[in-house]
Amino acid sequence: MKNSVAGDWLDFHREKESGIDSVSAHFTGHAYDPHDHDEILVGVTWQGVQRFRCHRTVHTSTPGRAILIEPGAVHDGHAPEPGGFTYSMLYLPQPWVSAQLARRGQDDISLIEAAFCHTLTDDPLLMHAIQQTFFAFHHDEGRLARDQSTDRLLTMLMSHIKEKPPSLKDDPLCQMQRVREILHERMADDIGLDELSRLAGIDRFRLSRQFSKAFGQTPHAYLVRLRLRSARALLSHGVEPVQVALQVGFADQSHLGRWFQRAYRMSPADFQQQCTNVLSR
Repeated sequence: MKNSVAGDWLDFHREKESGIDSVSAHFTGHAYDPHDHDEILVGVTWQGVQRFRCHRTVHTSTPGRAILIEPGAVHDGHAPEPGGFTYSMLYLPQPWVSAQLARRGQDDISLIEAAFCHTLTDDPLLMHAIQQTFFAFHHDEGRLARDQSTDRLLTMLMSHIKEKPPSLKDDPLCQMQRVREILHERMADDIGLDELSRLAGIDRFRLSRQFSKAFGQTPHAYLVRLRLRSARALLSHGVEPVQVALQVGFADQSHLGRWFQRAYRMSPADFQQQCTNVLSR
């Protein structure tokens, strides 16, 4: 799949049984606006320098480094050098990861309460496991290859997980979690700061400041990311882009398309066609 920037390309594949997406891409200059995913992301940089912000830190990935990003972690991407960068990424659905680990009698690492020790790692065994799993899924190498590679990948990932310690009750954080719940409940509504602050029981000025402190982004930025994640899910189930825009709260299909292209470097129609083979009308 070619992009508007000369030389940029993106190859997207979805394995229907597991719902795992695999992406191989090359970008020069700007790659992605800040966005997040519901899935666990594991990938490898193959060529060039890949720079991105995640967890309020700038990371620089070079060939052979593995990238680990939790669900909900906001990240962007760009190429700081003229040659651009090439990478491969797997998007592992949380329910699929949970089911696989339950079958093995292991603790669930798919929830947001668990985090990776590092966003970038030079672990060669993990890098190889990601590579083999990517090839198995992206090139349809068959069920046995997929099963064996994912078993090894999950085993390798376990050593890169850190459990967040239980936190004491924090009233400001509880308030911000309530704000987040309201955004989920009212995702499709044109809600403003005054109404949001009234529902959460906190003044609008403290709300914006404390929400950014708690989640690393403004309420509006969080709402846009939430709408985009929801749009991806609806598109993958064949819902028409015009209906998706209305259901998740974008003003119209064009509004959805602009945000979707900036975050994922493909149009909603292209994404849907790759996921479902449903031709857009």
